[in-house]
Amino acid sequence: MRHQAARAAARAFAAGFVALGLSGCILTTDIPDPALQVPAAYKDAGRASNAARPEIDWWRGFNSRELTSLMEEAQTVNLDIAAAVARIVQADAQARITGAALLPTLSAGDQASRSKSSGSSSSGLTNSGREITNFSSSLSASYEIDFWSKNRDAALAASETATASRFDRDVIALTTMAAVANAYFQVLAAQDRIRTANRNIASAERILEAIKQRLSAGTGTDLDLAQQQSVLANQRAAVPPLRQALAQNAHALATLVGRPPEAVRVAGGSLNSIAAPRVTPGLPSELLIQRPDIRRQEASLAAATANVGSARAQFFPSIQLTGQGGFQSAALASLFMPQAAFFSLAAGLTQPIFDGGRIQGNFDLTKAQQDELLQTYRKTVVSAFADVDNALVAIKQTSEKLRLQREVVAASRRAFQLAEQQLRAGTADIVTVLNTQLTLFQAEDSLSQAQLARLQAIVSLYQALGGGWAPTAAGTTNAL
Repeated sequence: MRHQAARAAARAFAAGFVALGLSGCILTTDIPDPALQVPAAYKDAGRASNAARPEIDWWRGFNSRELTSLMEEAQTVNLDIAAAVARIVQADAQARITGAALLPTLSAGDQASRSKSSGSSSSGLTNSGREITNFSSSLSASYEIDFWSKNRDAALAASETATASRFDRDVIALTTMAAVANAYFQVLAAQDRIRTANRNIASAERILEAIKQRLSAGTGTDLDLAQQQSVLANQRAAVPPLRQALAQNAHALATLVGRPPEAVRVAGGSLNSIAAPRVTPGLPSELLIQRPDIRRQEASLAAATANVGSARAQFFPSIQLTGQGGFQSAALASLFMPQAAFFSLAAGLTQPIFDGGRIQGNFDLTKAQQDELLQTYRKTVVSAFADVDNALVAIKQTSEKLRLQREVVAASRRAFQLAEQQLRAGTADIVTVLNTQLTLFQAEDSLSQAQLARLQAIVSLYQALGGGWAPTAAGTTNAL
């Protein structure tokens, strides 16, 4: 009978956990409306809508095998991305830790003890003390009924924080990809400018030799010679800074792929071999699900909202259930006999009455944090629209600059060739020769810089759009 009573009590205890756990009233707080003003289209999109949307591996559009190789390597070995992945693991673990409060805790224990009582009595007589042996095996459980959704909201906040950490990884990956592309293009630009400087040095040396011949023939002056020597020296002095920029950007690429500079060799080439893909920005509304930084702020806002719900629930009572059952006996052989069973059940309710304003302060804190993240979310969205418009303007203007600069180079080269021919024929004014060669040297160097600016503007558009776009199962788009 006693054994049956113990089993009945255990069943009632378990049923109480389930019934009270399911009867809770979950309090939820909706995410506040950000009241976003989303434009219908980008004002500087122009006719870009006829172009293709960026692919996931958008860097392949530049048609550079070396750039593609560096991009793929950076995705797998970049140290910033690796650190972001580690933070995802941390956030997932924290979410599991926080979510554990939604489940009961169970623990089992086995104990054996032997004790002996004192043999001395109050009358001073000495008796042999009693030796007592006790064995016990028990299972204990405790559970806080989440009646007001305090633990559930806390678990939701931790889960949304883990989601935000995933988007943070995407932000870092996108920033890394853009950094690799820009550093690689700067390497190519430095190589082009060095080649241009070497050609300019060769041209200046030819002019110097022609002036020396005129000086020998008595038709030139020492001033003409000194001026041309100054031009040649300036061209030679321009090379070391370009070589420094080349080395520094190559070292930056090595850092981005997680290796020392000595272990990375960048062949490079020329900006002339790089294609300039055309990209459509799509609709501004699509940017809200495309940009990882927007999605990160959205998840952080959701986490803050859940924290508000958890903080509000702390004003209400907490209900704690505890229970313990097992077997206890002085003889090990009879430990698991029915008559050795025991159990205990307890329920407790705790209502905060006075805590010096701690709960109210915590609630006010979470509300203020929610409002801060709401404003940050709004700013992120507005900044994202501006980033796309800025990139579109940059592409348009740098393309026009590049077109005009090519015309400047063509005209300057033609003028320099004519001036050099006239110099050798003895009919050119040395001032005209000096002016035409300096104009050509500056125009050719500016052309390389204009090519670099255009490519960097295209990279900035990819980055502003959130990277590459790919259809998902739901027919939406996502960024990688």
